[in-house]
Amino acid sequence: MGRGGNPIELDDILSEIDVPEIEVAPDVLSNARQAVSKDLFAEQKRKAWKEGQADEARCDFTRKVRITRRSDTFFISLWQKSLMGRTLTDIKGDESMVAFFAENMAPLMADILGDNLQKGDWAIVTTPKRRHLTKNFATLISERIGEMLGIPFYEDVAFCHSKQRMNAVFTLNVLPKEQNLIVFDDFVTTGQTLLAMRHLMQEHSKNCVFFTGINNKL
Repeated sequence: MGRGGNPIELDDILSEIDVPEIEVAPDVLSNARQAVSKDLFAEQKRKAWKEGQADEARCDFTRKVRITRRSDTFFISLWQKSLMGRTLTDIKGDESMVAFFAENMAPLMADILGDNLQKGDWAIVTTPKRRHLTKNFATLISERIGEMLGIPFYEDVAFCHSKQRMNAVFTLNVLPKEQNLIVFDDFVTTGQTLLAMRHLMQEHSKNCVFFTGINNKL
């Protein structure tokens, strides 16, 4: 209402407003049309690591053996994430890296475990598959390490029903008969996966020693 209780005619006011013209670059309009034309409910495919990460982790494979405690779990790593070197996607995509990892990890395990390993009652396992239904990178390496050390390798010891690494809970699939287990993972970042494996194996009174190829934190 206007002063004196008289109604305001909005049509008259709006008709007097001069709206400026806005020029939009052609590429902006093109991108907008493409966004509208996309099916928002279509099934999305998982991006490759190098597409999904602008700053992907790398490793130059400079030997840096160390013991690290992360997520309340100790593990021994051979290499360290670096600023330069090959990306994790590149490493995992190179079949020759399976032998490279195994040929470097097996002697390290033998040196550290020494006589204990020679006494027998040891096996090697790895963490659950998450992205692959067939043998993944860590599985292929673990299988080769087992052959080199002369100990059994058990595939798919545990299943993980979630792709999330934080607070993962694993379920037992195959229980090795050996009392002592080498648990190998190709890359360790938070240590949550190793922690979940430790909890699972402790439920069955197994002794575990954790090894990883690359410690994925600087």
